[in-house]
Amino acid sequence: MVARRFWRSVRGRTTLGATLVVALALVVGSVLFYGILNSSVHAASERAAEQRLEELAERFDSRGGGPALDSLDDEIVQLLDENGAVRAASEDARDDLGSTPLPAGDGPQRITIEGEPMLVVSEDLDGDGTLVLAVSAEEGEETLATVAVLLAVAVPLLLALVAVTTWLVTGRALRPVTRIRAEVDGITAERLHERIEVPSSADEIAALASTMNRMLDRLDSAAAAQRRFVSDASHELRSPLATIRQHAELAQAHPGATSMGELAEVVSEEGLRLQGIVESLLLLARLDEGASRLTEAVDLDDLALGEVRRLRAAGVEVDGSGIRAARVEGDPRLLGQLLRNLADNAVRHSAGRVAISVVPQDRHVFVLVEDDGVGVPAEERERIFERFVRLDEARSRDAGGSGLGLTIVHGIATASGGSVAVDESRWGGARFVVTLPLAN
Repeated sequence: MVARRFWRSVRGRTTLGATLVVALALVVGSVLFYGILNSSVHAASERAAEQRLEELAERFDSRGGGPALDSLDDEIVQLLDENGAVRAASEDARDDLGSTPLPAGDGPQRITIEGEPMLVVSEDLDGDGTLVLAVSAEEGEETLATVAVLLAVAVPLLLALVAVTTWLVTGRALRPVTRIRAEVDGITAERLHERIEVPSSADEIAALASTMNRMLDRLDSAAAAQRRFVSDASHELRSPLATIRQHAELAQAHPGATSMGELAEVVSEEGLRLQGIVESLLLLARLDEGASRLTEAVDLDDLALGEVRRLRAAGVEVDGSGIRAARVEGDPRLLGQLLRNLADNAVRHSAGRVAISVVPQDRHVFVLVEDDGVGVPAEERERIFERFVRLDEARSRDAGGSGLGLTIVHGIATASGGSVAVDESRWGGARFVVTLPLAN
């Protein structure tokens, strides 16, 4: 269990990874170093032996075989004849080898004499035999053995030092992450207003804390919007239900105070209002979920001309001269709903004049719906697309609707890959501008 937790932790994986990398580097470096040192020590031993052999060869030539070898102390030297037999030898050679000849041949050779490693070199004396010298290689071997022991001890110690250092440094670096995680764990739906303390290090940890705070800001805003939405939706749904209940209780308590026709009219009117609110909420929910993905070629000019005809049939003065041919990709039912909501909103707030235009330009098409009403104040032009928002001059339900029409317009425009904005019309009223991409 502990091992599994170690493997899953960033601290453990970082420590293990760093240790493995350093271990590989140290092992490769140690092997290369030992190999180079081994070659260097052996080469130095061979050069020293060969130089000593050359000195002995010069002394042999100048003084003769026997005296030259007899005078040598603490050296193993032999003079071999053409058959490889020992003609003369130093005192140490006679004591250690007797009449056994040393191996003579091309290049240095390594042998063991009485358990001691020796390096043997030889040189021909131009017909006078072969001079063979054996020197001790024990010092070089001891040096190599010492280095090998030091490496065998130092490499594990260095690895342990690297592992401990990496573990401590990583733990220190991740300590703010643990603190941030503990703080985030403590933030519940009732404490979304709390924020994480951002360290002053200005590093990735500080960036993580800032990102978490921005996420909490979005969650807090979404939760607040959801609470407002539930509250507003409850109020909007409760109002028609309360009206129906009041008239029903009045008719029940005082049958003569109202007629069945009046009660039916109230129930029908409030039921239609209730149905409209519920259908609008369902449509917004589907738009939020992205459930509607039906796309086909839609002629916006045909939809706009249809709204012009509908409004004129209702006795509204509508200017449709700015409608030009334009085709987009989208859901014809939703785009028709968008134009219907904008047209009804314009009629509701106009003083008598409404204009609908469809203007293609470059790769986009602009749908403009204008009225000659009081317009939308600049500080309200963003908020007007929120749910259940009705401006002060349109608070009554008979004039202001449910406050979902423009929210639906915004949702349909966004789902269709476009946007919607509001500014001032040519007459000083409101002008809603919907931007949509043209069909390819």
